Amino acid sequence: MTLVLTGVSHKTAPIKVRERLAFAKDSLGESLRALVDGEVVREGMILSTCNRVELLVDLSPACLDEGRSRVADLLASKGGCSGEDLGEYVYEHTEEEAVRHLFRVASSLDSMVLGEPQILGQVRQAYADACDAGTAGRTLHRLMHNAFHAAKRVRTETNIASCAVSISYAAVELGRKILGTLEGRTVLLIGAGEMAELAARHLVKNGVSRILIANRTHETALRLAAEFGGEAIPYERFPSFLAEADIIVCSTGARRFLITPQMARAALELRHNRPSFFIDISVPRNVDPKVGEVTNLFVFDVDDLESVVASNLREREREAARAERIIEAEIAEFLKALRALDISPVIASLKGRMQGIAEEEFRRQRARLGDLSPAQERAVERMLAATVNKISHPLIQRLRRSFDTGGAENVRAWLDSFGLEGESQIEASVKVALADTFNLQTANA
Repeated sequence: MTLVLTGVSHKTAPIKVRERLAFAKDSLGESLRALVDGEVVREGMILSTCNRVELLVDLSPACLDEGRSRVADLLASKGGCSGEDLGEYVYEHTEEEAVRHLFRVASSLDSMVLGEPQILGQVRQAYADACDAGTAGRTLHRLMHNAFHAAKRVRTETNIASCAVSISYAAVELGRKILGTLEGRTVLLIGAGEMAELAARHLVKNGVSRILIANRTHETALRLAAEFGGEAIPYERFPSFLAEADIIVCSTGARRFLITPQMARAALELRHNRPSFFIDISVPRNVDPKVGEVTNLFVFDVDDLESVVASNLREREREAARAERIIEAEIAEFLKALRALDISPVIASLKGRMQGIAEEEFRRQRARLGDLSPAQERAVERMLAATVNKISHPLIQRLRRSFDTGGAENVRAWLDSFGLEGESQIEASVKVALADTFNLQTANA
C-alpha cells in the first residue's frame, strides 16, 4: 500500500491550466473506473474544484512507477497535453505527506481564502463520488474518516472561520455589531453589482427579512428581487425608501455622491432617529463621507472594510498555527490506525497457526475423551476456540504495541524470537493449556 496524491492548485497553476484539467461531474465516475484496476491502482479519488484538481490513489508497492505513470497520463489526457507540458504545475505527495496535504485541504488550511467552509463539502462530495464509482476501499474509507474528523476539530477547536475575510461578509459582520441583530431588518440595494449581490446573500443568510432593490437596469433589479424574495423599486425613487431601510448597500458606477447628508438626515427623522448603516462599496464612492458625521448614521467604504478584512486575516493566520498542531496530532492517529490495518494479516495468520496447533493437539488427545454426543462435540469446539482466544489475546496486544512503537521490523524481530517452526513457545503454550483442559475434562467425567 502506497498513498500518492498528484495535482495542481491555485498555488501552482493559473486558471487557464486548472480549467483544462477539471473533471465534469458526469464523467468523473468513468474516469475513476478507468484509472483504478484493483491491482496497480488499488483505490482512487478525484477532487476537482475551481481552485484545485487532485488525484489521490493507493498504489501497489510493486508497481509504483506504473501507477504514477497512469495518474500522470490521465491528467495529461484530460488537459489535452503531454506530461512535460504540465510538469511545472503538478505536485506530488506520498505517504505521510499525502495524508498531511489532504488533512490541510479538508481543514481549509490550503485554500485561497484561509478558513473558508466550502472546501470540506467539496472533499466530502469527492469521497462520495469515489464510493459511488466503487473505487474507494479500506484505505480510503479509513483515510477520509480521519480527514473529516481532523477538519471538524479544526473548525470547533479554533476560530479560523469566525472572522470575516471578504469585503461583503465584513460588511455584514459590521452591520451586526452596530445594529445588534439583523433579524427582521430591511436592506436597500442601490445598484446590483457582484459585491452588492454577495452582501445581500450574506445579509439574508443572517436573518434580514426584507430587501428593496433599485438599479438603473430595472430588469436586473427584478431578477435579483426574484432570487432573494425582495422587491424591485424604481431607481429614481430610491431616496424616498431610505427611511424604510436599516442597511443601505451602494454599488453603482455613478461618478458622484448619490446619498448626501441632507438626504440621510431627512430619512433619519422619518425613522425617529433609529440608526442606519451605509455600506458603500462603490469606487468612486456613492455616499458622501459627511453622512457618517451624523449621529446614528454609520458609513463604511471599501477602505474601511479592507482594513477589517486585513485584521481578520491576521487573526485567521494566528488560528492556523493552532490548526496545524491539530492536524499533526490527527496524522499521528491515522498512521497508528493504518499500521493496525497492516498488521491485521499477521494477526490473522498467527491466530490461524494457533488454531491449527489446537486442533492437531485435540486430535492427539481425542481418544482420552471417549464417546461424545453431538452437543458435547460442539462444546469441545467452543472450548478450543475459547482456549486459543485466551492464549492469543495477550500475544496480539504485545504485537500491536510493538508495531506501534517500531513498525514491521520490530514485529518481525519479535515474532522470530518465538520461532514458528518446531516446538515453539506458541506451540508449547497451546499444548499445555489444552492438556490442562483435557485432564480437567477427564476428571469431571
